[in-house]
Amino acid sequence: MRAAGKRSLGQAAAPAIFARLLSRAAIEARATGEILARVDGYSVGLGAFGVGVIDRLHELRVGLPVDSLASNNRNIDKDIELLIRRLAAHGLLEYRLAHSPRADDLVVIEPQVSDYWPRMPQLGNEDKLVLSRFAYMRRRGDAIVLESPRAGALFRICDPKLTTLVATLSAPHQVKELRLQGGSPGTGFLAVLVDCQVVVDADMAGEGGTREDGHDLAVWEFQDLLFHARSTQGRHANAVGGLYPHIGVIPPLPAVRPAWPGKQIALSASGEAAQVARLSPVAKLLRERHSTRNFDDRRPITIAELSQFLDVAARVLSRSDNLCAGDSESTTVRPYPSAGATYELELYLAVNSCEGLARGFYHYDAGAHALTPIGAPADAFDALLAGAAQAMGVHAAPQVLITIAARFGRVSWKYSSIGYALILKDAGVLTQTLYLAAAELRLGGCAIGIADIDLFAKMTGLEFHVEGPVGQFALGRGATIER
Repeated sequence: MRAAGKRSLGQAAAPAIFARLLSRAAIEARATGEILARVDGYSVGLGAFGVGVIDRLHELRVGLPVDSLASNNRNIDKDIELLIRRLAAHGLLEYRLAHSPRADDLVVIEPQVSDYWPRMPQLGNEDKLVLSRFAYMRRRGDAIVLESPRAGALFRICDPKLTTLVATLSAPHQVKELRLQGGSPGTGFLAVLVDCQVVVDADMAGEGGTREDGHDLAVWEFQDLLFHARSTQGRHANAVGGLYPHIGVIPPLPAVRPAWPGKQIALSASGEAAQVARLSPVAKLLRERHSTRNFDDRRPITIAELSQFLDVAARVLSRSDNLCAGDSESTTVRPYPSAGATYELELYLAVNSCEGLARGFYHYDAGAHALTPIGAPADAFDALLAGAAQAMGVHAAPQVLITIAARFGRVSWKYSSIGYALILKDAGVLTQTLYLAAAELRLGGCAIGIADIDLFAKMTGLEFHVEGPVGQFALGRGATIER
């Protein structure tokens, strides 16, 4: 984008961005100057502030202009910015695009990632823009929203004229054309869309948008990237997990499907004691597999046990090269099956307690059968372990947390339409293999159905669409036998 020497979208007639407290949140100040925010029955301390800041708290219901926060040097403005930044970090703000604090909303910007901060970049009249191929509009309740799995925010469109602008951007247009077509509300909207990569440089996107942001995104299909971002944590603000959203509305399906009508053919009673005694070792192992959520902190897993576990479940057993349309595609054989022998899954270990191995974050090199330390930030490492404990419904973190991450391009290079579905199937197969290896070694294990892809990106420095979590597995020495 051209910034210097070009006409800015931030002229007097253009709309501005205002930070506004969520409608379901409340904010109050105590006599000590301590400011608290309350939302959904919880209280969040935001720190102590002076009288000047407290006197302006009521403005958060309408919205404080974001641009003025960074441009003022007065102490009170710096304190207001600090307060707003803290509210944003706790997910208690939304942002409105409007001509003035009291004017109607043109767009409401809803953050989807924890560190989102809105900006209105300068655009030149000659800049050519197009809608990202990952962007889409949909109805949500009685509103129209525009979003993208790449974006740090979604946009609730309040001015119907802006939907026309979005439709226009399905084909490349220069900014000067969009100014005339969209008017001043549209140009302000355009700036925040560029900031969130909902709208991209048409020259960089290429024909059909397939070159958007390089080859790492080119291998993704729209529905796959959307499903990856919305079925994990970290890049959306939707509720996640066992929340029983249909309880009291739709009855649950029975645990065992009702029998089909007709005469049944009885099979041998494999559950009888005599039959169990004749089971093969594999069949016995399958019956012994179970989830362990509590681990014995007095007896951590040892590095020798961890080595044996990884050797049994995930080590590269052999390699080969196949000639494919002129390109040489390397393949491996490992203890579990993988779609097309792609073996796109990688194991990252957050070691909390392991005898003989320092606490830290590691990548398992399946080819060398070795662990490589990764210098992840301490707060992110602790958050990863805490999230796993919360997901399992226990207080203590596991001794070792294994993140199953996918190198997405490894599968998408070969398969169309079914790439992400194959990755999830591979993750399921590997998870069962990890369970069986844990049962064989008399260790405890538990699959975890959710992972924070944004947190993983911060720990590894990898873009969420290049390599990211598709599952987790807790490992350690079980404190009790749970079934």
